[in-house]
Amino acid sequence: MPRVIGIDPGTISIDLCGLEDGRVFLERSLPTAEALTDPSILVGLLKAHTPLDLIVGPSGYGLPLKHARELTDSDFKLAFLAASGESGGIGGLRSLVRALAASELPVVLTPGVIHLASVPDYRKVNRVDMGTADKVCAAALAIHEHAARRRCREREVSFIALELGGAFTAALAVRNGQIVDGIAGSAGPLGAHAAGALDAEVAFLAGTISKRMVFEGGAASIAGEPDADPLQLFASKAPNAAVAVEAFIESSVKAVAASAVSLNDDGDTGDGSFDVILSGRLAGLASVRDHLTRRLAPFTRGGTIQLLQGFAGSAKHAAQGAALIADGLAGGAAAAIVDAMGIRNARGTLLDHLHVISAATARARLGIP
Repeated sequence: MPRVIGIDPGTISIDLCGLEDGRVFLERSLPTAEALTDPSILVGLLKAHTPLDLIVGPSGYGLPLKHARELTDSDFKLAFLAASGESGGIGGLRSLVRALAASELPVVLTPGVIHLASVPDYRKVNRVDMGTADKVCAAALAIHEHAARRRCREREVSFIALELGGAFTAALAVRNGQIVDGIAGSAGPLGAHAAGALDAEVAFLAGTISKRMVFEGGAASIAGEPDADPLQLFASKAPNAAVAVEAFIESSVKAVAASAVSLNDDGDTGDGSFDVILSGRLAGLASVRDHLTRRLAPFTRGGTIQLLQGFAGSAKHAAQGAALIADGLAGGAAAAIVDAMGIRNARGTLLDHLHVISAATARARLGIP
């Protein structure tokens, strides 16, 4: 049976989760700054656990399923949305993935939401970030767990996954085991550290939007503590902390309510109820769950609001989901999840649905010929 590892490249930590025949054999967390400064640390850790059948590696904004050793320079720029010399955002992951590609380890990069054929093209118009690859991985874990809870097949579960990460927030609509929409990241709700969707007039007034700015301006900045650990935000006594908390919670609730539209796009609304599954660093805080449960209840119309539990002890949800996808791709028990989600059928690039600017302009910005 497969022996695999899933990697979640978080803003604060990079987590690893290893599965062998469906059982956890590895859980490790490395500070992201440390792993990016010296990629040999992560490469050495992975090699220490060989032989491995497959590794779902750090995939950034995602690519249609591809082995790391086959990546071109254009693939790197598309996966991490950074031109040469750009150090902001997740551009630093490029060096880490290049090291993984050179290691001869069996590393694959996996898709983001926008690459999935299950998301209709009309929802992708003028969108780039509908949910990064790690958000897809977290959704895989949610699909697995919700199906087990309901004692049904993966293709029979529908819900909204609300991922409350260390920097960004994402709401993904899952219908019949497939992601059908995503309101996420730099086009999504307010994050713990990131501003989420920007008013275009704010972008105009800024004059120039750097990659670093995409990762700033969130709840921590509103509270006046931009470098603070987001886990401390809800206990902060800073003057603007209450404003930050209310903005964060309401923005998340609005994203869930909007995502509910995509669960019933065939006009069959039934009783209008839907389930919400909470995941990510901030979902672990009881105060966050209490706020969201109270505010979401009127919208779910009797649906459940649950915290994603996972099957591992300490590895983050996205790392566990990445391990499940790796297991499924390698022919393990999680193959049904991979098939339901259409991971192998992912296609296209992040730039295929732009109309405000041309794809050629976007490629030039990234330095892609």
